[in-house]
Amino acid sequence: MALDTRQGQQVFWQEIGTGERPALAIHCTLGASSLWKPVLEPLGAQISATAFDQPNHGQSAEWDATGAEAGAFQALVTRIAASFIDRPVDLIGHSFGASVALRIAVGAPEAVRSLTLVEPVLFAAVDHAHPEWQTLRAKQDHLEQMIAEGDLEKAARAFMHDWGAGVPWEALPEHQRARFIQQMPMVGNISTANFEDPGRITREGGMEGIDAPVMIVHGDASPPIMPVVAEAIAARIADVGVACIPGAGHMIPVTHSAQLTELIAMNLERS
Repeated sequence: MALDTRQGQQVFWQEIGTGERPALAIHCTLGASSLWKPVLEPLGAQISATAFDQPNHGQSAEWDATGAEAGAFQALVTRIAASFIDRPVDLIGHSFGASVALRIAVGAPEAVRSLTLVEPVLFAAVDHAHPEWQTLRAKQDHLEQMIAEGDLEKAARAFMHDWGAGVPWEALPEHQRARFIQQMPMVGNISTANFEDPGRITREGGMEGIDAPVMIVHGDASPPIMPVVAEAIAARIADVGVACIPGAGHMIPVTHSAQLTELIAMNLERS
C-alpha cells in the first residue's frame, strides 16, 4: 500500500496478488480500490493487480469540482491510471472506471493485454434516439438540476437508488451518507462526461483499433440502459465477448464477485 503524488493529486494505491502478469483495476464512482479485493484475490497467483483510489474517493485526497470543465475528472483519472502502466497490462474497470479503461485502450491499444469492462457507463456510445438513452437523459437532467440547486442529499439519494448496491439510503451509515452528499458535484462532472464524451472515446476508428481480447459484463437487473451500452460497444470491437450475470445489478464487484472473477479469468486465458 502506498500514498504518493500523481498528476498533482495525493493518491492511495495497493497491490492485489503476486502473479507475473501486471494488471490495473479502476473502481466505480463513489467506490474505492478495496472493492476489487474479493474479485481479484482469487486470481492472485496469476496477476499482480494495482488498484488505486480515485481522487475524492477512499483514502485519496479530495478533489474540488468547482469551476471544473465538463469531463475534467475523467481526464484526471485517466492520466492517473496511465501513470501506473509501464508495460502491457490486463486492464479491468467497473462503471465509470470501465469508461476510463476504455479511454486508455482507445488511446494506447499497445498498452493493453486484455480488457474487461464491467457495466461501462459510456452512454455516448448509444444512439441518442434510442428510447433507453432518452429516458436516462431525462433522469440526468433532473440530477444535474438538483446538484446545481445545491440539493445534494436528494441528488445522492437518487444516484444511489439507481446505481448503488440496493442498500436503502436510511440503512447506510451516517458517515457514508455524508461522504456521498459531499461527492455529488464530482458526480455531476463525471456524469456529463459519460453522456458527452469529451475524451472522444467513441470517435470513428477508436474502439475498432483495440486488438486485445475484450470482455463486457453486465447484470440482468441493472438499469435498462446497460445492455444497450454493452452491445453498442461490442459492435465496434473485433475480439469481444458479452456476458450477462443473472440477478446482478450495477454493483457486480460487490454483489457477484465470484462470477466476475470467473469471467475475468476467462478473458485472461484469451490473451
